[in-house]
Amino acid sequence: MTYSEQRADNGMQAQAVQHRSLSTTRRLSAEDEDEGKRLKPLNRPSWLREEVWPFRISGLEVDCRTIAVTDVGRGPVLLFAHTGFWSFIWRDVIRRLSSDFRCVCFDSPGTGLSDRVPGENLSLENASSAVTAIIEALDLKNLTLVIHDLGGVVGLAGAAKFPERVKGIAAVNTFAWKPSDPKLRMMLALIGSPAMREFDVVTQLIPRITTTSFGVGRRLDLASRSVFRSGIGREGIRAFHYYMRDARRCDQLYEKVGAALNGPFRNLPLITIFGERNDPFGFQLRWKALYPDARQMVIRKGDHFPMCDEPELVADTLRNWHRAHVIPDSGLSAE
Repeated sequence: MTYSEQRADNGMQAQAVQHRSLSTTRRLSAEDEDEGKRLKPLNRPSWLREEVWPFRISGLEVDCRTIAVTDVGRGPVLLFAHTGFWSFIWRDVIRRLSSDFRCVCFDSPGTGLSDRVPGENLSLENASSAVTAIIEALDLKNLTLVIHDLGGVVGLAGAAKFPERVKGIAAVNTFAWKPSDPKLRMMLALIGSPAMREFDVVTQLIPRITTTSFGVGRRLDLASRSVFRSGIGREGIRAFHYYMRDARRCDQLYEKVGAALNGPFRNLPLITIFGERNDPFGFQLRWKALYPDARQMVIRKGDHFPMCDEPELVADTLRNWHRAHVIPDSGLSAE
């Protein structure tokens, strides 16, 4: 692959989003019976209206707790991994990609619609186990990982058990190595501290900021912003901070990911998608050093959630990159 950096025009007009009914979600057929036995329907909470989250919600039992899973569309598999808040961040991209791809996303333990978990049991290692369980239970093959934030290490570590099933990596404002920058380690220590955690539970400062245009809210209406915050809740806030704390100290997980990146994942096609205004620790350069042939997209005036800033552009970029690089490199069919 030839490296190319594209700059997105923030002035693009957002196309109207057509709400899809639950009937458009992936239906179980005879060939899906084994998968269906592993998943169970989850009740939709009253605040999560169908027009705001137009996908069926299922649950998968992992370590005696339920992980919320969304599985929509048909085609090559995109497995979306984020850890910190919940999978609502992927909604607008999945809406645009589910006509061409099988899109699978999940809520990490203790977040979103997944079961709440005591703080002492919240770790990135346990979140990565959920990824492994999802790949196995849904029998996902020829998949592309789409990873964001702490979902980078979680998704890669979880998929490392089945390296032959992974055909590409899309890294969206994420990293996958032990934090060494003193400023980054200081930030993780601060946000992961008990004092900051409980301060945030009381004030909901970080969820409030994240819901604005500086976070996920640039293209969201008021109803969608409200739903995003409802999916976090007090215990979800605590889970966010526990995960941030663990990101500073999960050395064995970073070793597992490093072994995968330098081993079976070494020659995979990779694309990075970052917001122009949110790469203070030089993650794009680190990805480029690991994958010299990586394609890199910078979303002009984008922040930490570029898939929320410009969902149409991000979806088109993923689709075109997959067709141009993942399908030819892996021998997959474009159908």
